[in-house]
Amino acid sequence: MRFVPALVFSFLISPLAAQEPDAQELVRLAMEHWRGLTSYSNMTMTIHRPDWERSMTMRSWSKGDKQSLVRVVEPKKDAGNGTLLNDNNMWTYTPKINRIIKVPSSMMSQSWMGSDFSNKDISKSTDIIDQYDHELTSREEHNGHVFYTITSIPHEDAAVVWGKEVLTVRDDYVLMEQQFWDQDGEMVKSLETLEVEKMGGRAVAKVMRMGKVNTPGEWTQLTANTIEFDLELPENLFTLSNLRNPRQ
Repeated sequence: MRFVPALVFSFLISPLAAQEPDAQELVRLAMEHWRGLTSYSNMTMTIHRPDWERSMTMRSWSKGDKQSLVRVVEPKKDAGNGTLLNDNNMWTYTPKINRIIKVPSSMMSQSWMGSDFSNKDISKSTDIIDQYDHELTSREEHNGHVFYTITSIPHEDAAVVWGKEVLTVRDDYVLMEQQFWDQDGEMVKSLETLEVEKMGGRAVAKVMRMGKVNTPGEWTQLTANTIEFDLELPENLFTLSNLRNPRQ
C-alpha cells in the first residue's frame, strides 16, 4: 500500500479504540465522517490530461446518506450545471438547454463532466455500507496513526459494476484511499488522499485525486477550499425546483 505525504467530503469524539474495529462499522464511520449529519463545501476540481488542464469551482451540500447537491459556479461557461441525488435517484441540470435529465442507473458509473469521477462518486454515494460484505484485511502504523485496510465485496444482487473495493481508513476515520477493482480482479482506478487538514472542526481530506491505472498521466483532483459540517440546511435545497432555479 502506498501512502502519499501530508475525501471531502465523524461525529464521534474519540479515535478508534485499541481493540480491532468491526469492518462494516469502520466503513460506516468513514462515510459518516465524509458527509457528517449535513455538510457544505466549496471545492476546486482540476481535470488534468497530458496536453491540457482545466479547473472548475463547485459548491456541494449533503444531508444524511441519501441527499446531495453539487453545483458548478465557475468558470462562466459551466456555471449553473448541477447534479442532485435524492433517495438513490439522480438528476442533472444544464442551463444551456434549460433541461433537467434523470440519470438512469446504467449511467451512474459514467464520467461526471468529463472528469475521472463518476456520477456516483461525485454524489458521495454510501451504497458500499449496506450493499457489500466487508473484511478487515490489514492493519499498519504510519506517522503516529493506524491505517486499516478493508476489502469490500458486493452482494450478488447489488446494482454495482465493481468486483470489489479496497478502502484504507485512518484511525480518525479519514478515508485515505479507495481502490476500484473489476470483475476480473484488475484494479481499474483509485482515489487517494494527498493532503489531510483540519477543516470544519475535524481532520478531513483536503486534497484527493482520482486516476485510472491504465492512464497514469490522466487524473482529476479535488481540493476543498472550505468545509462546514452539521449545519442547518433549507428544506427545499434537495429538490428539482432548486436544481433548476437555485435559491442556495
